[in-house]
Amino acid sequence: MAAHGADAERLGSISRVTAERHGAIRVGSPAEMAQVARLFAGFGMHPVGFYDLRDASASSVPVVSTAFRPTDVDELARNPFRVFTSMLVTDDRRFFDAPTQERLEAFVAARELFSPEALALADRSVVEGGLDSDAAERFLALATASFALSTEPIDRAWYDHLEAISAVAADIGGVPATHINHLTPRVLDIDDLYARMSALGVTMIPEIQGPPRWEGPDVLLRQTSFRALAEPRTFREPDGTTASGELRVRFGEVEQRGIALTAAGRDLYDAMTAEADRRLADAPQGTTRVAVAAEVWREHLPRTETGLALAGLGFFRFRVAEPPAGSSTDVGSGATLATLLESGVLVAEPIVYEDFLPRSAAGIFQSNLTDEGSRDDDQLGTPYDLDRLSEVVGIAIADPTDLYGAQQAASLAEAEAALGHPVDTTPVPLAAAAAAQENAPA
Repeated sequence: MAAHGADAERLGSISRVTAERHGAIRVGSPAEMAQVARLFAGFGMHPVGFYDLRDASASSVPVVSTAFRPTDVDELARNPFRVFTSMLVTDDRRFFDAPTQERLEAFVAARELFSPEALALADRSVVEGGLDSDAAERFLALATASFALSTEPIDRAWYDHLEAISAVAADIGGVPATHINHLTPRVLDIDDLYARMSALGVTMIPEIQGPPRWEGPDVLLRQTSFRALAEPRTFREPDGTTASGELRVRFGEVEQRGIALTAAGRDLYDAMTAEADRRLADAPQGTTRVAVAAEVWREHLPRTETGLALAGLGFFRFRVAEPPAGSSTDVGSGATLATLLESGVLVAEPIVYEDFLPRSAAGIFQSNLTDEGSRDDDQLGTPYDLDRLSEVVGIAIADPTDLYGAQQAASLAEAEAALGHPVDTTPVPLAAAAAAQENAPA
């Protein structure tokens, strides 16, 4: 705040950012995922986005995921919380043979993650649009208890069997309950955070995940993590006795959020990421991915928010500026977005990315694995996409791009009504956007 002044809060007020969190949980079956959806619906949190972490990492991470969060803009501003929820894909033969699948599914089916009372209160909250004070307190207590770290003994042989396949699978299907495995605060400057944590002696992930730090606008999501602490757990040995041990399953993560990208922007992001990977493979030893990616960003991405808006790469809310005394907002019915932004008639305010990136999520998971596990890529994986996971969840999973697009369209409609004429928002080529952004107000 001291270093950047008003610009520090451009992508989120300090009051919101300091309250903001996302948690992460893991479940073992479609039935458990459907129960999670019911529970979070009671808090006004809905599934948004589909993430397949199985192919996002070379390590064995056999899960598909969605995130539960408010979808209304005002509600999300009041309650900026998300829970990234992953489901074990037990029938994916790249990871689990038939006997392991059978035992996994039986183990998961025999446990109870959420009490019938908690689910009943969640359903009632949805139907009634909330709960009275006493019921709400009870619901909150039951829901919170569902995500506490279990103290029940863990079958050591079964856990070790799963851990040899995937530490993530062991954390899901080798224990009798689910738990919050990380709770992530948001910061305004993740590079400063990374440096300060490292200076304190905290072992951080080697590189910040997601887009690189560079001179232009922050986009999408940047994340870093630090190693899980060893926590005491009780194990049941093959002979039936119990013994004390340790597991590292709950780790620390921090995030910095940037501007949401359009479908075209995401395509460009994916292309830039692939280009950074290619260049890094040919770079001299010791070259960091962040340095290579920053070069790629400078070559391909507009250097200002205005450039992102004009090229149709980022999502923005548009509003008509208050005209100075004696001036007019009339710039003609054929005005383009570039003209309106350059003249200051329209103001573009960035829409913050509220969701996740599969490669970054897999990288965070991988950073806390003791080894890569095992996978047989000669086998076929179980197909999953947003529609299939929606069937599992029992609720249509929202596409984040559609949500951001609706926000931008609504703001543009209001601006056009205020101006009295439509605005031509046809994306301009990147070269033209780069030229126009030099003249637009900061």
